[in-house]
Amino acid sequence: MAHFRSFEELEVYKEATLFCDAIWDMISNASLQKDYKLKEQINGSSGSIMDNIAEGFGRGGNKEFIMFLGFSRSSCSESKSQLLRAYNRQHISEETYLELNKKAQNLIDQLSKFIDYHKNSKRRGSKFD
Repeated sequence: MAHFRSFEELEVYKEATLFCDAIWDMISNASLQKDYKLKEQINGSSGSIMDNIAEGFGRGGNKEFIMFLGFSRSSCSESKSQLLRAYNRQHISEETYLELNKKAQNLIDQLSKFIDYHKNSKRRGSKFD
């Protein structure tokens, strides 16, 4: 975290933003408008991915950052589940489902690697400098 001045510089945050935008595009172009609860859930969970990265970064401690990265990963898994529901309810095509599911899994993998990196880091975070 030391060489980054802001969470916006993190590649995983940039990917989370792209995923959230892709989910919003999907919501805007699907029949999810009629399935209000699912629409709100997937919009919320996809936003939580990027929000938790930002919040964890802002805490300034490595342990806290790892915890919030875990929350981000959980929100991404939640988004994957909601994508399957949207597909099963025929709100989105198989192609859209597979594309967004793959993006979600790639993001989960990135978050897992980033968590492992921070778990193995000797750095405790900026608030301990």
